Amino acid sequence: MLMPHPATLQSLIRRYEHLQDEIGAADRPEARRQLEDTAYTLCVSTGTRDVDAALRFAQLHYERPLATSRA
Repeated sequence: MLMPHPATLQSLIRRYEHLQDEIGAADRPEARRQLEDTAYTLCVSTGTRDVDAALRFAQLHYERPLATSRA
């Protein structure tokens, strides 16, 4: 499987979290569509089928290079 760059995963996680916060404050149709698009991109990027699994995968894989670069 091709692996996305850790910075890409980090950016997708941040965007997903930002959109969740935005929808929590004011549920706008455009923000909801963007959240769905971001969730889909996370799933495709990580080879998973649901956003929770994609977020776990992304979190694990974008933290690993940071942890090894500190050693």
